[in-house]
Amino acid sequence: MTSRIDLLAAQHGISREYEGADGVRRLAPHDTKLKLLKALGVDPETPGGEAHLGSTDCPHQESLRCFLPDWLESARCWGISLQLYELRSARNWGIGDFADLLKAIQLFANAGADFIGLNPLHALFLAEPERNSPFSPSNRRFLNPLYISVPNVPGYQPVADELEECERIREGDLVDYGGVAALKVRALRRLWARWRDEIGARELAKDFERFQDDNGPELRAHALFESLSSEMTRRGHGAGWKSWPKQFQNRETPAVRSYASTHAGDVNFHMWLQWLAKQQLDVAQKEARRLGMRVGLYLDFAVGEAPDGSATWINRDAYIEGFNIGAPPDFFSAIGQDWGLVPPSPAALLNPHGTWANLLGRTMSNGGALRLDHAMSLRQLFLVPNGEPASSGTYLRYPFRILLEHLAKASLDQSCMVIGEDLGNVPGGFREEMERAAVLSYRVFCFEKEGTSFVPPERYPRLALACLSTHDLPTLRAWWGCDDIALRQEHNLIDQKQAAAQTEQRLSERESLLEIMARYHLIDPLSAAEVTGRIRDVAFPLPDTVMIAAHCLIARTPSLLVSIRLADLTGEEHPTNLPGTDPSIYPNWRRKNSIDLDELAGGERFRSLVAAVNQERPR
Repeated sequence: MTSRIDLLAAQHGISREYEGADGVRRLAPHDTKLKLLKALGVDPETPGGEAHLGSTDCPHQESLRCFLPDWLESARCWGISLQLYELRSARNWGIGDFADLLKAIQLFANAGADFIGLNPLHALFLAEPERNSPFSPSNRRFLNPLYISVPNVPGYQPVADELEECERIREGDLVDYGGVAALKVRALRRLWARWRDEIGARELAKDFERFQDDNGPELRAHALFESLSSEMTRRGHGAGWKSWPKQFQNRETPAVRSYASTHAGDVNFHMWLQWLAKQQLDVAQKEARRLGMRVGLYLDFAVGEAPDGSATWINRDAYIEGFNIGAPPDFFSAIGQDWGLVPPSPAALLNPHGTWANLLGRTMSNGGALRLDHAMSLRQLFLVPNGEPASSGTYLRYPFRILLEHLAKASLDQSCMVIGEDLGNVPGGFREEMERAAVLSYRVFCFEKEGTSFVPPERYPRLALACLSTHDLPTLRAWWGCDDIALRQEHNLIDQKQAAAQTEQRLSERESLLEIMARYHLIDPLSAAEVTGRIRDVAFPLPDTVMIAAHCLIARTPSLLVSIRLADLTGEEHPTNLPGTDPSIYPNWRRKNSIDLDELAGGERFRSLVAAVNQERPR
């Protein structure tokens, strides 16, 4: 018999039971349903409960379709995906920045690429730079000031001790976020003082004022948060508002208003940083299009925000408190996952002129394509009660078709393509709905299998972006060498028995990869015979012939977009991110590329791969 709580839960989109990616059906705990109802503003004790939101979807009607450029009707293209911070150059300040992005655009546009894919550029926690995951932002509406190229700021003049410090932190193989932030903020504060007194009197000041007007009160609120965050860390608190004294945890308190009044100059400084970042990002997109890239920047949009960041401090009612976004138990994680991101309130997403729709439009204005991380969030999110294991979570449904309409409208308004990252536990019919809305699927080679064989290239969908690997997966070199398996065993993410089984499976996948490359004549018989002789030798390194053939294989698919990972192109060994670890275990989001941008084009691997991919996908 269905309980009253279950009936209320069903009315509000809370799943009574769900099926995980492993095919196992699980019941949602009673306490979880109760907590989630209360978090949604539903009082289970009231007869009938709180009036629910009504239908979470619009009536059936012909939906809008996301933007697709006309030239893609008869063409396919390719591009490069990279992590901006990983770029190494002789001029940056220890982290890849917007000037390095310009250099990368020039390099890859000349090579025939039509886009540059980037990690999320969202604002993180400037006062606590070690919180460096681009997928755990403080506020998705604003940008990370650490990507500002300081020498490109009007009025910049070099200072000897800064240049020495730049050289020191530039040499490391890992981004020193603390060192970079200290160095850049110090230099930018010096520039701000000069800009405010001298340069700001010029035409640029009008641009800055227009930027403030265009971004409204949310820009000032974010800048106020950044200023307070910096002050709170100086007082020994954390950068996030939940660790602050109570009188500062709400932006409407007398204490916060008093702080804003007495620190108006510092608040203006943080608004200025956002203006600089936006200006430099705009220059990059314009340069990409000027140099012939038909898409330009391919941006990434994180699925959520940190519970203690600027976004939740500014507009707490737009989020569900007491829960985090995560993933249910499956083959890869028996206990499930808690991603530490706060879920949005379904009610707050309904307004076509509200925060979410506005956020999409502003993000899309910076590029020609946008990747939605965990695109299934348009339909449902797995929510985990704070302080409880992920296995105690359940799904909450969202107004799917309404959100698709908002997404399509923003896409059309900004002439920006949309790619939906649809990996993991994908609901039935989801990919078909997204295809009808002209949202490109996200197809990763190692996941595209039929039994033990890889899916042939012609079976890939046309409306998709295809790639060999992503930031959460091993590089092609590491995949081939089973390095990712050894790394997971080293950090106790799998045991010896699991490692042995996964290694055996990987060697079989090597054979499958070689077989499909030979079948499509992507590797010459002599090279194929040489590789075959050592195919089951774990120590046999990835030959360049196999690396190039693998990229040709993915380029041969009918998928409209193909992305080449920079870390694969340069033969990186270590992963960008090792899921399931924290900074004390693995340096996630810190590894720099092993090759300087200026040296990249001169490499034989670069020239050979670019030539091969251009043959498959000529501009």
